Amino acid sequence: MLSLNRPLNKAKVQKNDEFYTQLSDIEKELKHYKAHFKNKVVLCNCDDPRISNFFHYFSYNFEALGLKKLIATCYKNQNADLFSRNDSEKAIYLEYIGDKNDNNIPDTDEIGIKYLKGDGDFRSQECIELLKQSDIVCTNPPFSLFREYVAQLIEHKKKFLIIGDQNAITYKKIFLLIKKNKIWLGVDNGGTKWFQVPLHYKIKTQARIKVENGVKFFSKGSIMWFTNLDHKKRHQNLILYRKYNPKDYPKYDNYDVIEVSKVADIPVGYNGIMGVPITFLDKYNPEQFEVLGLDDHRIQYPKLAGCNSINGKQIYRRIIIRNKESLNENRTQRNYRRGINKRV
Repeated sequence: MLSLNRPLNKAKVQKNDEFYTQLSDIEKELKHYKAHFKNKVVLCNCDDPRISNFFHYFSYNFEALGLKKLIATCYKNQNADLFSRNDSEKAIYLEYIGDKNDNNIPDTDEIGIKYLKGDGDFRSQECIELLKQSDIVCTNPPFSLFREYVAQLIEHKKKFLIIGDQNAITYKKIFLLIKKNKIWLGVDNGGTKWFQVPLHYKIKTQARIKVENGVKFFSKGSIMWFTNLDHKKRHQNLILYRKYNPKDYPKYDNYDVIEVSKVADIPVGYNGIMGVPITFLDKYNPEQFEVLGLDDHRIQYPKLAGCNSINGKQIYRRIIIRNKESLNENRTQRNYRRGINKRV
C-alpha cells in the first residue's frame, strides 16, 4: 500500500499545490496522544484513504491504540494514484474495524470500500454524517479552507488534530478559539517539514528541493499542528531568566505595552502586558500566561487596533499576553505586606 496523505489545498484550481504529509511527521506528533484514542472512532476526511499516511498510521496502529473504527474519505477521486487529477465527480470512503486474521496488517479484504454519492467534499451532507459518527478527526485539511474546516469541527463538537499554516493563528476566528482555550498548538511545530510533490512541481528556491530515489520533496516551514486534545507540553512552564529593564523592553508608540521580540526573552517576574511573536503559542502554558489578544483584533484587546510600532518602525504581528504567575505573585506579596501593616 502506498501511504501518503493528500491535502485538498487548492487542488481544484491549481494542481501544483498538492503536497503530501510524511508518515514520520505524523508518527512524531501522534505519539503524544495515545491515551486519547482508546475505543474512539477516528475520521480522516481530507485524505485518499488508499494512499493516506494518516490512514496508514491509524490502520497499522489500530489495535495498539485500541480504536473502535477508522473512517477515511477522499475528494473527487476513485483511483489509487498518488497525485490524482481530482476529476471524478464521485468519491469513495473506507472503513476499517481492525485486524481479523491476526497478521497485524490491515489487509485489503479487511477494509470496506464504500462509494459516496457526491465528490467527497468535507462540507457535503453525506460527509457531515460521517463526521457525526466520529470522535476524533485527524488530517491535513486544505489550507485555503482552514477557517471553514475548523468551524465545522467546532460546530459538531469534535476532538481533532490537524495540520495548518502558522499564519492561521492570526485568522480572527481561529485566534478567538485560541484565546478561549478551545484550540491550541500540538507538540511538533515550526521548523521545516518535507512534503512529497509531483515531479513537475515548480519550486523557485533550489534549497527547498530534494529528490530521493526518484521522488521529489518540497520543504515548507511554519507548519503547525492545531488541536483540542490535551498533551503534556501544554502544561510545561516556559523557563524565564531575563530581567526586565526599560532599555531592552521598549514600549510601543501608541500603547502602554512592552515589546518582547523573542519568546525566550520574556522577562521573569514582569506582571505588565507584553507583545510577543506569534511563535509564542508553541510555548504557551495557559496556567503560566494569559492571552489577552492580537494586535489588530479590536474585540480581543480594544486598545490595540492596527500594527504595533516603536519609534515609527512597524513590527510584525504580536500576541498580547500577561504572565499570570507573576501577577498572582505580586498580589500575594501586596496582601502579605498589607497584613503586616495591619498587625503593626
